[in-house]
Amino acid sequence: MKLMPGCYECLRRLICQAADLATADASLKQSAIKEAMKILDDEFSYSQLSIVIATKINKVVREVTHNPDPYRAMKEREMTLARELYPELSLRAQRSNLYKNDLRDYLKLAAAANVIDFFREPGSIKDNIRGPVRFAVDDSEQLEAKLKDAGKVLYLADNAGELYFDLPLVKWMKQFAQVIYVVKPSPVQDDLTLEDVRKSGLEGEFGEVISTGIASPGIVFSLASARFKREFESADLVFAKGMGHYEALSELPPEGRFFYCLMAKCKPVAESLGVPMNSYVAMLQ
Repeated sequence: MKLMPGCYECLRRLICQAADLATADASLKQSAIKEAMKILDDEFSYSQLSIVIATKINKVVREVTHNPDPYRAMKEREMTLARELYPELSLRAQRSNLYKNDLRDYLKLAAAANVIDFFREPGSIKDNIRGPVRFAVDDSEQLEAKLKDAGKVLYLADNAGELYFDLPLVKWMKQFAQVIYVVKPSPVQDDLTLEDVRKSGLEGEFGEVISTGIASPGIVFSLASARFKREFESADLVFAKGMGHYEALSELPPEGRFFYCLMAKCKPVAESLGVPMNSYVAMLQ
């Protein structure tokens, strides 16, 4: 998905937020904003992907402020929130007889956590994540059919707090195929990293966990590791959480093996998907 007019303001907000989180030093903050805005103004083009520019923005903010993980505190809050909310939502689903141990229920739990977003306040996240999940696009039946014939699934993780909600779905998928859980090698925004998975104590539960090899929102394929590229090419199914992964994979030819699970939290992504803003999507492409 290429950049649209509304993406410029979103990227500008990202610059200000990242710099503000990275340092309390006014001079360093201003320098980081100046350098990042230069990248944005030089590279913003409707033929470009937002995740490519966001990767460069995050990198320069980290370098200028000498802070390798500006979003650390935010991620910790999000993971704590998700860890506390997961048992509540899981129990509520069981009590209402909606949790029938089928794929759609696991998808709904996984999708609910995609409400987590670094531009949203924790209170708003908490309220929204407790709300009902109704898919504007629901290809869960097609996904189940694909899983039954799949040998290997690549599960692309998104925000850090989502891992608690991803785990039941990953375990469910494992009855059909090998599942590789893919995270980021090092910090970028509030994305899940290898270190986050280890600190959660759930690494053994997920089984095989690898990284993309590049600290980028979504996947910047030109910068990804050789191993990730091999696993991506050989996977029978790529399960992609979040808007960043949609922005990357939607640029590739539809192969019937990309499955998007996300909330469309911005107007450009919602328009690209053909759904109203803040809709949940479970779509095979």
